[in-house]
Amino acid sequence: MAHIVLASSSPRRRELLLQLGLEFEVFSPNIDESIYPQENIQQYVERLACDKADAVLEKFPESVIIAADTSLGVDDKILGKPESKQHAFEIWSLISGRKHHVFSGVCVRTKEQKLSIVVQTEVEFQCLSLEDMENYWATGEPLGKAGAYAIQGIAARYIPRIVGSYTNVVGLPLFETAKLLQTIKTLH
Repeated sequence: MAHIVLASSSPRRRELLLQLGLEFEVFSPNIDESIYPQENIQQYVERLACDKADAVLEKFPESVIIAADTSLGVDDKILGKPESKQHAFEIWSLISGRKHHVFSGVCVRTKEQKLSIVVQTEVEFQCLSLEDMENYWATGEPLGKAGAYAIQGIAARYIPRIVGSYTNVVGLPLFETAKLLQTIKTLH
C-alpha cells in the first residue's frame, strides 16, 4: 500500500478517514482560501481541495494525497467558518428554519493521477431562537466549523433531517473518498 497523506488539520477528517481502516500521515498545507469572482460553491470547494492536494504533493511526491474542503451554500452565498460571534449569528440567521446545502470537494492525487469530486448534502435546520444561538455559541463548538455548526456534536439537536451523505456534512464524504482511492489504486 502506498504512503497516504491527509492534507488537513481537521480532527473530524482524521477520525472519518480512520473509519476506512487506512494508515496515513497528516500534513496541513497553508493555502489562500479566498473566493474568486464569479466562482460558485462547487467550483470553490473543488478548487481548494485540489490546491491543498497539489501543495502537499510537493512535500510528499511519492505519496497518495487526500484533500478536502467543505462549505455551506444558501441563497447563492458561500458560508465558511465563523470569524466572530456576530458572524456565527449571521450564518445561523440565514440557515434557521430552512434547508441549506453542504458541499465538499475531495481530491485524491499522486504525481501521475489527479481525481476530484464534489459531494452535496441537503440539511434541514430548525428555527433557532436568540437564546438557542447564545447557548450554542457558549459551548465553543461552532468555532472552526463550516456553517458554524457540527452535525456530529451538539448541533444534531437542531437538525431534523438530511438528504445525502452524513459524513459529507461532518467534513469528508467517505463513500466517495473510498471510490476515488480505489480508482487511483486501479490506475496506478
